[in-house]
Amino acid sequence: MSLEGGSDRPSVRHPTAPAPRGPGSEQGTEPVHITPRKARLTVAAALAAVLGLASPAWAVPSSTTVTASPQSTSVNSPVQLLATVDCPSDPTGGLGVTFFDGSDLLDTVPVNANGQASYTASFTTAGSHTITAAYNGNTECDASNSTTNVQVTAAPTPPDPTPGFCLLACGGLINFSVGDITNNINTSGRGISSRVPWQHR
Repeated sequence: MSLEGGSDRPSVRHPTAPAPRGPGSEQGTEPVHITPRKARLTVAAALAAVLGLASPAWAVPSSTTVTASPQSTSVNSPVQLLATVDCPSDPTGGLGVTFFDGSDLLDTVPVNANGQASYTASFTTAGSHTITAAYNGNTECDASNSTTNVQVTAAPTPPDPTPGFCLLACGGLINFSVGDITNNINTSGRGISSRVPWQHR
């Protein structure tokens, strides 16, 4: 504080406001300048973040078909799932194709040079299973998906032993002994015994 020219009124000099410390700072009133280079870097970073989630706006449309072989199977039997991606550009790269059984994610498989991705699945429950093949897209091809159904039946029950064989072998009518083969056959209460020397070849 000082007196101007002998005047009784004081003269107050304000200090120069400091430069801003960053966005949201209350100190300083100077605007924050963004150079063209900083703007380009900001746009590139935002674009990279978008590419990590979806195809860019300039990606061309694609279509996906999925097949299951066989389409009817039993529980725990293998089924070959094959997804084919049709795109005017190269569909390889990116995340590839994700296979789903209903809402359950099975696996994500890369797309090969022929535009295909395959996965071998097996199902632990009987019934109709809706299979979805979702192509995730890349920088040139947009995402697409397709579905198919696989009918799964319960595993077949093993057959019972043949009754005729069990009558002879399991019922005790024919008895076998190790060594020299001795066969004892009971018919009409009479025992017939035959003895054949064991020959080893």
